[in-house]
Amino acid sequence: MNEMKIIARIYNDYTSKFGVPRQSGLVESENSLIVFEPEFRAEEALRGIEESNYIWLIWEFSEFKDTKWSPTVRPPRLGGNKRLGVFATRSPHRPNPIGLSAVKLTGKIKTPGSGTALTVSGADLMNGTPIYDIKPYIPYADIKPDAVNHLFDKPGEKFKVMIPDGINPPITKEKAETLKEILSLNPAPRYIDDPERIYGMSYGGLNIKFKISDKTVTVTEITEEQ
Repeated sequence: MNEMKIIARIYNDYTSKFGVPRQSGLVESENSLIVFEPEFRAEEALRGIEESNYIWLIWEFSEFKDTKWSPTVRPPRLGGNKRLGVFATRSPHRPNPIGLSAVKLTGKIKTPGSGTALTVSGADLMNGTPIYDIKPYIPYADIKPDAVNHLFDKPGEKFKVMIPDGINPPITKEKAETLKEILSLNPAPRYIDDPERIYGMSYGGLNIKFKISDKTVTVTEITEEQ
């Protein structure tokens, strides 16, 4: 078997695991850039890709590769208390740390020194995540109208998000809206219910602190990363 090669890396504002959407497509306003490794920057390798508006990314759970896999896991979506077989979930704690995501292809751009890159939206990959392959999303083959999953059939209820006026440092309107999308998914573990607990996440060069109470996420502090 040939050795797997990293063909590209993705770059975006998700600088820590905490806060990254648990599935692709949940935060459509988050834009990412896919930059190919020097060996794979041949322009002809992307010929025809613009005929697809969605693509599959096959990537590595690079932050989990040194952890031991377990035959059962506790999905956060189910409260973190119910154990399921790892192959019935998309947990990163797998024998091979491979992820699969469908993302929206929004364009191709020329970059200085890095060749042609792809712009995508709705990714659920951390900044710098290595990508092993890219494939076109083919509707007639990839959409299964009769598909069901009784454990993970809904993305979950969205929470209200409050970012107080005058919070310092100020953030752009666009970044604030994307941050609201991320926090509305309730990134905190489902098995923790403490309205006084302060959670923290990194996003776009900022440290975000927030509380969760009565299905409302309230940002308490935003500071610049040092």
